Amino acid sequence: MEGSAHKPMTGDEIVALSRKHTIFEWSVQTKVDPIPVARAEGVYFWTPEGKRFLDFNSQLMCTNVGHSHPRVVKAIQDQAATLAYANPFMATEVRARLGEKLAQVTPGDMDTFFFTNGGAEAVENAIRIARVVTGRHKVLVRYRAYHGGTAGALTLTGDPRRWASEPGIPGVVRIPDFHKWGRREPEPADAALRDIEDVVRYEGGQNIAAVIVETVVGTNGILIPPDGYMQGLRAICDRNGILLIADEVMAGFGRTGRWFAIDHWGVVPDLMTMAKGLTSAYVQLGAVGMRPQIARVFQEKAFPGGLTYNSHPLACAAALATLSVYEDEGLIENAQKMGKVLNQRMADIAKRHPSVGAHRNIGLFGIVELVRSRETFEPMAPYNGTSDEMTALGKFFREKGLYTFVRWNTFFTNPPLVINEAQLMEGLDVIDEGLAITDKGVKG
Repeated sequence: MEGSAHKPMTGDEIVALSRKHTIFEWSVQTKVDPIPVARAEGVYFWTPEGKRFLDFNSQLMCTNVGHSHPRVVKAIQDQAATLAYANPFMATEVRARLGEKLAQVTPGDMDTFFFTNGGAEAVENAIRIARVVTGRHKVLVRYRAYHGGTAGALTLTGDPRRWASEPGIPGVVRIPDFHKWGRREPEPADAALRDIEDVVRYEGGQNIAAVIVETVVGTNGILIPPDGYMQGLRAICDRNGILLIADEVMAGFGRTGRWFAIDHWGVVPDLMTMAKGLTSAYVQLGAVGMRPQIARVFQEKAFPGGLTYNSHPLACAAALATLSVYEDEGLIENAQKMGKVLNQRMADIAKRHPSVGAHRNIGLFGIVELVRSRETFEPMAPYNGTSDEMTALGKFFREKGLYTFVRWNTFFTNPPLVINEAQLMEGLDVIDEGLAITDKGVKG
């Protein structure tokens, strides 16, 4: 229609109108200060005024193949022009091919998938499946965990995002974490597993449907389980007829240098949730993967779930293209290689900055913990809080065009898997410079 074209908005106009008419998640609305984004390509994005940011967090740890990858964009365009939507009771070629491909790359004999709109809905369905299959109702979860923003997933979540939604769903029981908050190192695997066995004993293994864990914990610290932990958890589940659910929403699809984080420990879960890197977030898609003995239950019993956008053709097309990019461009291998470079450079930075209490990464899944004292490991900000130093560090990163999450006493190092060494060093140079701010908060 004539006259319908809009003049491009400035960054300030975008922010003002967004704040007036929309809600920003997990935030006090008067305090949000969003970055206006006009376009993105590769490992960078730009404001309408042309300021460039290095995306050192892959947005929400999800744009694994980088921004605006031409193969993924073309797959979405072609699918939209051919078949934009078909309801989930129908079968499409992209749905069929995606299921087949996921069966090839997921652990062990996992070969059946239920598609959802994202990670939280994948978790909701995984819990429902576990309860139906086992006939049990209890679900074991950890405190240092985030499983999504819907009702059940938030109850499973251990961090403070859960609090506003309590009491939540029934039947959820906490098990001790293998890595306590405010500690430099994880618990020994055998000690952590003994604590879990205590809970199983007290709750009655015959009452427990599932244990759900982020294989590598995401926003609560990039917590990497000690060797033996995942194998021991698998054994506890097997002894008690409990299903093991691996939440790979954030850690999956090459992020850790393997297809899935659980592959590092050679464990096959009974159910696995995934999203984010499945499509690199170009189109919303999640999935629950299940082993044959679970899928067989629904051959003669109705599957207890459904979604209007289940198996959405646009999302399936995006996923197929994304999986091809991982393979054809060697991105999982690049995550391994760049992860080693990241670890080496962060070790050097840590030597020169006393505020660095710990740094961890597995592939390109990383975090830096800042402390006021390495001896006491006093965090630079309290649990679920911030501090002047952390606020100043976040402001510095933004001024320098480095985008990453600054949360409590930590910040993340999770760039897209397409990043090269020069781009990685570009981000780490900013971090190196910025840590002079938090060094001033060190005691003694």
